[in-house]
Amino acid sequence: MERQIFTLWLIFSSQIVLADPAGQQNAIEIYSLRVDSKVTSRFAHTVITSKVANRANVSQEALFEVELPKTAFITNFSMTIDGKTYPGTVKEKKAAQDQYDAAVSRGQSAGLVRSSGRKLEQFHVSVNVAAAAKVTFELIYEELLKRKLGKYELLIKVKPKQLVKHFQIDTHIFEPQGISFLETDSTFLTNELNEALTKVQGETKAHITFKPTIAQQRKRPDLEETLLDGDFLIRYDVKRSVTAGDIQIVNGYFVHYFAPSEIPVFPKNIVFVIDKSGSMIGKKIQQTQEALQEILDDLNPEDHFNLITFSRKVIAWKPSLLPATEENVELAKQYVGTIQAQGATDINDAVLTAIHTLNEATAAELLPEQSISMIILLTDGEPTTGVTDVHTIQKNIKQANNEKYFLYCLGFGFDVSYTFLEKMALDNGGIARRIYEDADAALQLQSFYHEVATPILKEIEMNYLDNAVEEITRNNFKLLFNGSEIVVAGKIGNELDVFPVEIKAQTQMNNLTLKEQVNVTEKEEIFQNQKYIFGNFIERLWAYLTIQQLLEKSVSAEGEQQKMLKDQALNLSLKFSFVTPLTSMVVTKPDAEEVANKPTEADNENVEGKRGNRIFGSRTGMQGLPGSPGLFRIPSGSFLLQRVPLSDERYPHFILQLPGEDNIVCLNVDPPLRSLLSDPDKGIEVTGQIGEKLQFKHFEVVYQKAGVKLNVSKDHILLDHNGNATVLPWTTTVSFTVQGLKVIIEEEKSVSISGADNITIKIAYVKFPERFLGLYFIGSENFSDQVTGHLGEFYFNTHFETGFGDWRPIVVQGRNYPTNRQARKDYRVESSIDTVSCWTLHIRP
Repeated sequence: MERQIFTLWLIFSSQIVLADPAGQQNAIEIYSLRVDSKVTSRFAHTVITSKVANRANVSQEALFEVELPKTAFITNFSMTIDGKTYPGTVKEKKAAQDQYDAAVSRGQSAGLVRSSGRKLEQFHVSVNVAAAAKVTFELIYEELLKRKLGKYELLIKVKPKQLVKHFQIDTHIFEPQGISFLETDSTFLTNELNEALTKVQGETKAHITFKPTIAQQRKRPDLEETLLDGDFLIRYDVKRSVTAGDIQIVNGYFVHYFAPSEIPVFPKNIVFVIDKSGSMIGKKIQQTQEALQEILDDLNPEDHFNLITFSRKVIAWKPSLLPATEENVELAKQYVGTIQAQGATDINDAVLTAIHTLNEATAAELLPEQSISMIILLTDGEPTTGVTDVHTIQKNIKQANNEKYFLYCLGFGFDVSYTFLEKMALDNGGIARRIYEDADAALQLQSFYHEVATPILKEIEMNYLDNAVEEITRNNFKLLFNGSEIVVAGKIGNELDVFPVEIKAQTQMNNLTLKEQVNVTEKEEIFQNQKYIFGNFIERLWAYLTIQQLLEKSVSAEGEQQKMLKDQALNLSLKFSFVTPLTSMVVTKPDAEEVANKPTEADNENVEGKRGNRIFGSRTGMQGLPGSPGLFRIPSGSFLLQRVPLSDERYPHFILQLPGEDNIVCLNVDPPLRSLLSDPDKGIEVTGQIGEKLQFKHFEVVYQKAGVKLNVSKDHILLDHNGNATVLPWTTTVSFTVQGLKVIIEEEKSVSISGADNITIKIAYVKFPERFLGLYFIGSENFSDQVTGHLGEFYFNTHFETGFGDWRPIVVQGRNYPTNRQARKDYRVESSIDTVSCWTLHIRP
């Protein structure tokens, strides 16, 4: 059986990627792909239907994967094989995992939808497709489109990687308030593809269809390659009147949208707290500087601001906040350009300094009386100096702030503890946001600033009088920003003819009160007999919003209160069949001899190369499948997945690649041991230290000519350049150049240093079963003939002699050692499998 893979990724509102990276081009053919979205009053219901055929004359395995954003909840998945439909079932996470494990243990095909944290949901199912057979996959998810900067956005990223005979995106929008503007955009549309796009807009309805033919999809008439590769976007906004917002009612449930316009913006008092620790070296600090230059230009003259940078020390640009005059902004931009990244990370002191700065400015009456004060923290790592316990930091900040200022936490990249930042932000009236390490990181920073740069209302209360509602979602809000929207949903308690609404808030000028009475019958008639409506959508919207808010509250809660909030969210998730962080969906196809696959969060980490509890099959009679960690073919043709505990004893101290493809040495040494390699010609020295577990706990790499020293331990990495030391945590991913030497740190995986001599010294960080470090060299043939040391001597005047069977002598500097071939654990991060076949040798210095 050949194995073909195609993948469906859903990013942001919806993203589609269908790929066929395996050997036979289009052996698994996607002959139909439809994306049908119904957006009713901002609530989107999306159905993705993919029809797949196996065009080969042998059975093929199709792997179907989905990745969804935090804003979407999967509600259903099914696959139809041989005319029979296998639906998914939503269960409490543990029960779903038990069912999944049981299916796998019986050798059945199984797919799993689960949420890995609150930010990401992953779906994965693989199924065997017989020769000439067909499979239909159907995925359904729902989300509330959030208004940002004055518009709603539905993004469909299209990347089928092959021509699709029947490809269609079909979107219906119904907004009772009226559609004020509608636009479509794409990164891949040509003139010919534009002809496949139709857009019809009425007063309250819109219909967008994109249906390219095979000919329109082709890059060139003589090629089988597709043009469909990029973003397809739908943006729109609704009409608004000067009232208490818009209320819609269906079957006893209501939703209330409130987004006033033409209200003056509050002056802002902002303290920017910028991480300049060593892990920000390179592109991160450059992008931060670029973003700050633009953000400072966007400050209004009535705003006040200050800059605080931190590493091991916390430095305030000015003693107090300054008004955002042209002169002060220009001076701040010049200062930003001088920020250099180095040192450790003292988050606690940095944020406390920002709070103290705002306290002093407020006490001295330097700030406008009617203004909004906020702190924007940007960091890319965890605290490594000062107070480093995250719970203590959260407590310190909450206590010092005492709900006076809004704290927004931006986590740069994936090395930062997002959970830590999120709780700290929510405890202090703000939100957390991840900034992705992409080319547009500076734009991401600017975009976030624009979202919070225009506060127009504060202390907003959405009141529904005379006990008119029950089971209401959050109805009190600290701030509302221009271009955003407040959404409240609930159940109407009694049989009311009139639904009363009252909104109270504070503007920059005065207190605001808005009142309105809504005719319930008239509102319910709006949604009758509309083809755009999908069931009791407002009840589902209410459940969706309630679950999100319960999960958000649980972040700041503790103990019994946290358990109660999660239990409430779980019950709603099960009732409405939502895949949330507390539930999972299981899809099982009876097929005892084909595939078992277990896509847990830990397994996903292993696929990314992290050294955790690896999954692999028994070596006897097995052959690894390309691109499929943990999946092996056994002689019967079935698949077996095993979790095998790793043993420290099977990791060698060193893996040395000598000249010749088959000449890999797995070397163990006895302590004490320090000098590993010395090459005076290259100016390189490498020393190491073995810990209590008889594995290496520390290495030092010295480039004498460059004045650079790299100290690597299990806890951190210390880079020293001519006496200036920078501490870099293992929880960072960063690359930079110092004195012509390229340093690359991969989060909890490895650190490497290389120079113009094409020699790379790499140290792997292994976490299981005990943390230890593994050293190896790439380009070792470039060492000079002066190289010495316990490892260095292997790279000059060393050769293998003829042996027999699995035994072979090696001659090192004239000394003869016996070696035998064994399979040992491979700690090298480039390795695609868990073991390496090598010639093992034990030397006692």
